[in-house]
Amino acid sequence: MSRLPTPEELRKMRIKAGLTQKEVARRAKVSQSLIARIERGSIDPRLSTLRKIVKVLEEALEKEGEVMVSTVMTTPVITVFEDDDVRTAAKIMWEKGISQIPVVDRRGRVIGTVYEDSLMKLLLFERRDKILELKISEIMDEPLPILNEDEGITKAMRLLMEGFPAVLVRRGSRVVGIITKSDIIAFHILRGRGVSSQVSP
Repeated sequence: MSRLPTPEELRKMRIKAGLTQKEVARRAKVSQSLIARIERGSIDPRLSTLRKIVKVLEEALEKEGEVMVSTVMTTPVITVFEDDDVRTAAKIMWEKGISQIPVVDRRGRVIGTVYEDSLMKLLLFERRDKILELKISEIMDEPLPILNEDEGITKAMRLLMEGFPAVLVRRGSRVVGIITKSDIIAFHILRGRGVSSQVSP
């Protein structure tokens, strides 16, 4: 919004988004009583607090009726362990035709990423046998962004347009899918043909 909404407009936004005062309060990290007082117009909240509430409502409205990332993702996610050697990652990427691979620890938590471009640079400037024998934890980059499975694909598309090559999808603490630009494009092509929207791996 270009201007901050009135108390009545806030109430209407909340109802349209299908959220209770309690849920808005939880997401904005404020008290439910504060939300109720703001909607009644009996309090003049701080600007920062009001902006947090508006952001929560706008995000909820954006997701209303939107396709979830769980519909678009490719699954299962191919990963490597942090203590695997670089040769293992390179072999998997070559065999599967993928340009990045998430790195997990032995508890399944995503802790990094191996990129094809990074491997190419290392192989170009270092001894190949030395690089391939290193542990993945020694050469990995930062983890890919992770979204919850109930997030809308708009958020995934924005991250991809910001330059991330892929976005991971989690269910609870477990990563269950991955989305690339080609997954988004394939989804829209298949949907346009009336084909099932679930993109297979």
